[in-house]
This record gives sequence, C-alpha cells and structure tokens, in this order.
Amino acid sequence: MDNTDLGKQNDNSILVTEDGAQLVETREEFAGEGDTDIHISHSSINYKDAMALAGNRGVVRTFPLVPGIDAVGTLDDGTLVTVNGHGIGERRHGGYTPHMRIDGSLITKVPERFSAAEAAAIGTAGYTAALSVAALEEGVDKQAGPVLVTGATGGVGSIAVQLLAARGYEVAAVTGRVEEHGAWLRELGAADVIDRAEFEGEGKPLAKARFAGAVDTVGSQVLANVLSQIEWGGSVTACGMAAGADLPATVMPFILRGVRLLGINSVDTPRELREQAWALLAESVDTDAIRTETVGLDGVIEAGAELLDGKRSGRTVVEL
Repeated sequence: MDNTDLGKQNDNSILVTEDGAQLVETREEFAGEGDTDIHISHSSINYKDAMALAGNRGVVRTFPLVPGIDAVGTLDDGTLVTVNGHGIGERRHGGYTPHMRIDGSLITKVPERFSAAEAAAIGTAGYTAALSVAALEEGVDKQAGPVLVTGATGGVGSIAVQLLAARGYEVAAVTGRVEEHGAWLRELGAADVIDRAEFEGEGKPLAKARFAGAVDTVGSQVLANVLSQIEWGGSVTACGMAAGADLPATVMPFILRGVRLLGINSVDTPRELREQAWALLAESVDTDAIRTETVGLDGVIEAGAELLDGKRSGRTVVEL
C-alpha cells in the first residue's frame, strides 16, 4: 500500500457544478446536516465517483455537490468510523471535504485491525465485494466448482477474488488484460484467469455449464453470458453496470437450471448487514494485497478521468 505523505489539504474540497468539477476552498455548508460530526481523513475513488466528477446526472442528483461516496474519519471521541450510501456523494455532500455532519445511525465503526487508510482502500468497493461473497456463501458450496468474478481488476472484483479464495473457493477471474494483470490476479488467489472477450459477444441462451456461481461487476452482455454458463442451482450476484444497465438474457438459466440472480445494493443496506460485511472483511481480507494508489484532493479529478478511461486498476485512496 502506498503510504506516501501527501500533506494536509484540509482547507480544500472538491465541488461539482453544472460547469464541471473543481478544487475549491471548503465552506461550512459542505458539511451537511446531522447529529454527529465526522472529521474526514480519507476517502476513495469508485466508478460512481468518477461518473460524478464527470457530471453524470445519473449519479449527481443535485448541483452543486461535493462528491465522494466513501468517508473515513474520526468522531469527536476519536472512534474511527466509515460511512457510505444513503445518498452521500449523490444527492447530499460526500467525502471529498474535511468535515461531515450525518445522522449517527448511518455510521459504521471500523474494525480495530484497520487503519483509516486501509478502511478507505477497502471502501465501498470492498464492502460491496463482502456483501456479494456473503450472498454467494448462502447458496454456493465451496466444493461445487469454480466461482467466476468479472471485472476482476477493478475495486470490487479484485477484493472479491481474494475474499473468495481466502474463504475456500476456487476462483476464475475475468479481465480484458490477461497478460498485464494475470500474475497479480493469481497472487490474489485466482486459480484461473480468463479473457473478457469470451463473455462479450452475443452468446447462447443456455451454454455449457462451467461455474458454480459468479460475482458480476459489469452487467449487460457479460452478465447475460455468465448466467448462461452457471451450473444447476448456482447463484450470481450483480452489483455493477460498467458495460451497461441492460441485460440481454433469457429466462432459460432460471427455469431450466434453477440459477439465482442476486442483486447487491450497497447504498441502502441495513446497519446489521453492513456490520456483518465489515466483520467478514476483518476476518478474510489482506489489505497488503490490495493494489492501492494514494492521491491528494488535487489529484482526484485527473484520477477519476483515468478510471473512466480504464487506465486504473485496484483502488485509489484519497488522503485529505
């Protein structure tokens, strides 16, 4: 993990207006409203954040907006906490500012084994991966066969690979850059690395069954092809739409093989499930294995553009 000292930038925030994203001097209204104060030290850049920085109105519900769907920091008593979801960084100001006010019921205490930087490296991506793995564990036996992870070099996918491997699953990781990222994915625990091209074209409604389950972070045609290749009674979790929000599939996998498609919503998850997901992470994630780059607030806008262009892998931590 890159722990480069980037210096403190607590006088600044990132603000998105209808004219674009910019680094501005922090204003009191950026903190928002709530009964609890969080002194933010770290955030991260997720795909949704990258879309917000680009002014995507499917993410940005109001202007002006401080983006950042992750916030990690301390309470007044020094307790390390994290918060995400509930409209943060979408319809209310998010984590790219040094101070947040929020209802205490929306806060999750960070497990003691993680530092603030590690919690940010995990962030929404790792928490979503943990929700996905927990959902698969309810219906996919570890001995049933390989479990597929699409978008395996991204934040969610890369953490899902190592969580599944750590918990005893045989993992097949999908990437569009096998030669570039294959060795790293195997280091994370993947037993097999598969070229994304195998899942991108229009496939059969019901193809040869190859996988006991899958974590899909991509959506669209890739998810449709994954569903068609799941063994009888297997489960697929869906948490992303990097390839599109459509799903050009048929009902064949569901009615002929009993395949289950499980939606993963990391935004409105009840507190109990959030705490369970973080407990799973505390038990199984290797933070040293998370490919992480740290940027300051002055590097957020450029890093977000790079993420949208597919030029970043792993996790990007923001140090305020």
